Amino acid sequence: MDYRVLLKEENEAVKERFELATERIREIASGKNELPEGEVSRYFKQTAAFLEKCRAIYAAVYDGILDSCTLEELQRENRKFYEELFPENYESSFANPAYAVKSIGEEYGRILSFLYAELRSERVFCFEQNLEKMTYLNELFIEIYCMFESGDVSYHQVKDAIYWFLYDYAEEWIGWRVREMFDTSLSFATSIVMGADLTNIRYLYSYGEYISENEIRMAQYLSSLPQEEIDEIAFTFTDGYREGFALKNVDLSKKKTVNIRYNIGFERVIRAAVYQFREMGLEPVIYRAAVNTLNKRQNLKVGYVSSNPNEQYDYDHRFDEAIYFDKRMLDRKLTCMRKAYEVFAEEAEGFAGPACFEVFGEIPFEPESKPEAYRLSERQQNLLVEYSAESNALINEFINQDERSFTIIAYPLPSIGEQFEEIFEEVRKVNNLDKEKYKEIQQNMIRVLDRAAFVKIMGRGSNMTNLTIALTDLEDPETQTKFENCLADVNIPVGEVFTTPRLKGTNGLLHVGKVYLNGLCYKNLRIQFEDGMVTEYSCDNFSEEEEGRKFIKENLLFNRDTLPMGEFAIGTNTTAYVMAAKYDIMSKLPILIAEKMGPHVALGDTCYSYSEDVRVFNPDGKEIIAKDNECSVLRKENPKKAYFNCHTDITIPYEALGRIVAVNKERVEVPIILDGRFVLDGTFRLNDAFQKTETSESEMETGAGGLVEDILQEDGASSNTDEDAID
Repeated sequence: MDYRVLLKEENEAVKERFELATERIREIASGKNELPEGEVSRYFKQTAAFLEKCRAIYAAVYDGILDSCTLEELQRENRKFYEELFPENYESSFANPAYAVKSIGEEYGRILSFLYAELRSERVFCFEQNLEKMTYLNELFIEIYCMFESGDVSYHQVKDAIYWFLYDYAEEWIGWRVREMFDTSLSFATSIVMGADLTNIRYLYSYGEYISENEIRMAQYLSSLPQEEIDEIAFTFTDGYREGFALKNVDLSKKKTVNIRYNIGFERVIRAAVYQFREMGLEPVIYRAAVNTLNKRQNLKVGYVSSNPNEQYDYDHRFDEAIYFDKRMLDRKLTCMRKAYEVFAEEAEGFAGPACFEVFGEIPFEPESKPEAYRLSERQQNLLVEYSAESNALINEFINQDERSFTIIAYPLPSIGEQFEEIFEEVRKVNNLDKEKYKEIQQNMIRVLDRAAFVKIMGRGSNMTNLTIALTDLEDPETQTKFENCLADVNIPVGEVFTTPRLKGTNGLLHVGKVYLNGLCYKNLRIQFEDGMVTEYSCDNFSEEEEGRKFIKENLLFNRDTLPMGEFAIGTNTTAYVMAAKYDIMSKLPILIAEKMGPHVALGDTCYSYSEDVRVFNPDGKEIIAKDNECSVLRKENPKKAYFNCHTDITIPYEALGRIVAVNKERVEVPIILDGRFVLDGTFRLNDAFQKTETSESEMETGAGGLVEDILQEDGASSNTDEDAID
């Protein structure tokens, strides 16, 4: 359905308001105002000029003018809009809180930088033809401008105006986000995927997102592949989704929708996936990563995305909610979310879960911590933890986690290097490795682990890891097992065995020399566990140790004082490891592949969160019983204490390993890995890949990791935070 038809009623309702606001903004942009000359006046003129451009884009989309533009014109317009955020220009942009404070002053700089960043989101509504949201944002800008024009304004007055704007319109912002999750008529992106001429890269500019060489080269490369190869890539993706339901014994025919998440440029594969999902009876719901502050979650992005013109920009604004987040706003957001879910209760029941087509290969990002950026107070940190728990519980009220699934796969972007096409094909092979081969090898490992009381992990060289992982006891070893034999169904590629550790008795130090988690670099990351809970942590990212602790608390503990170890796993995909070493892309791999390349532990929830009571069996017929730990078992009496709504995997690569040994109650040790090689009977074939190439010493201390909550953030499932059902 054409968006102009879909939103006609809403747009007509605000049309007069929009025109009045446009007229006022035009006056401000032209300099017809009462503000004295200076940086504040320049800020408002520049911002008003930006909003004028947005109005022009809206009209151009509405009138079909963009459809007749040349490719060069579309590229020029796209670059002009985003170039302000490019690293070489960002230092003199009001979007940068450091520059805003420097130019405007301490009192107003940060909050006006927030306002500018929020107004920049108006671009996407131009392309989606959502006049209602554009009007709201324009009126907020005018309200703030008038406060300065009056000549008698304080920081708190500006802050209050923003607070009440967000409070009053929370139902519209949050309600729209929930609707995007379930309403197939919101087909803006689906129409591009299914209707555009994908052989002509002009279609990339239909989204309104930043289009880099990554998106262009990706679309061109996929256009060069024969349809059967495209279908094969899509089939691995969609069949994993189907298998997820089969393994849980859930009737997929009762479901109606699937949320597809992808990076712009992959439309040809996504189109094939849509056709395959439709054969399963599922219609796609495809929505953009959230752009409004009420729906964002730090600098994480859930939905369809494109390359980031400057990750520091998102990092600088990750805690902008510090301006307004209090208990009253928490309650308001939850109330609005519940109301929206009640409206879409039937659609939520038919929601099958997310299918995530992830990418990797961008230049790893090392953030700068700026004192001018907003930070959450201790009170706000606690409130966000509370909101995360409450919103997740609300979502699980409407989406039965026992009856939904997911799948996730990853492919490289052209930015991974000159050998992109070769790497792409190698990753395709990794994503399609023989499950049967791994099934038997991993089962041999599980037989030993099932007899163990705990597992010891020791690093080697400069890696200081020294961990003892306590394992769940088996009541009936003939019918029960502790570890799941993971065979690339929902979680592609193949290659790990995992369990939920027993917290009591899980102690020691986890150390990784360099690791990228959720796009952020951690240097010499050290995490200490006591009875399965994080007690100490540090990294060498900053000259001051306390800054490193804050960095970890904000981005790994998600503002909590501690988290449990929710998972322990041993990755077996040596083929992926050698491939990564061959192309020197270890630090660029996503968690999907990285977690299969050595042992890893996860901070946060277990892999079975919200689905602990679903019976799961390994291929040998044994039931997996290690699904709870001492935290998650509290779900029966106090869910708020049971779940943390996050799950961050941290992998120690093979070359940093001294040994992994299974130890039984009699303290008899059975080695599984020694000096980075598999030594357990029945696993020797995993070492074959190592014979094909030598791994350089430089990779010994490079870990790999990521945030699995990217998969499920909006579905209240598995280990993920679902305040993100609104993102």
